[in-house]
Amino acid sequence: NEFLFQMQALQNITVLNGYGITRIVTTCPHCFNVMKNEYPVLGGHYEVMHHSQFINQLLKEGRIKVEGGSFQGQQITYHDPCYLGRGNGEYEAPREVLRSLDTALVEMKRSKEKALCCGAGGAQMWKEAEPGNKEVNVERSEEAVGTGAKIVAVACNFCNTMLTDGVKHQGKEAEVQVKDIAELIAEANKL
Repeated sequence: NEFLFQMQALQNITVLNGYGITRIVTTCPHCFNVMKNEYPVLGGHYEVMHHSQFINQLLKEGRIKVEGGSFQGQQITYHDPCYLGRGNGEYEAPREVLRSLDTALVEMKRSKEKALCCGAGGAQMWKEAEPGNKEVNVERSEEAVGTGAKIVAVACNFCNTMLTDGVKHQGKEAEVQVKDIAELIAEANKL
């Protein structure tokens, strides 16, 4: 409902502007998309960064460092969130963060512009399954597990939920972990 969206957005913008907010970092690609592309039309003019971009910037500036090489050589695959990738063209920041961990990044056959949605962007986590042969999150998690990677890196809390559920559906949760790139950086630094 566009009316309700605009009403809520205007309330958010009023609060953010009231506090003098100029920069927003979000872990959610959906929020990133809305605040970056839709809020300006309603008077919300902010520098909006996704946390993958922010972490990458901090790494490049040397403000955070990756210590210890705990992920060195480990195979990790990355799932592109729809609203970060196809919606906003950001494919490299998350991959640069993963490369900083000295991992062996293994791409899924459908990645970047051709990445398959996990279902979260289509609100699949909030509704009953639709008729069909397979849930989309199961399809996507099978593709991720099929890379041989033991870690599926994500940059979206909703994708994390969907892919974790998909890995559990396969009975692979003891072998394959789904983790946000921020978690991986924190673990590498023993935070």
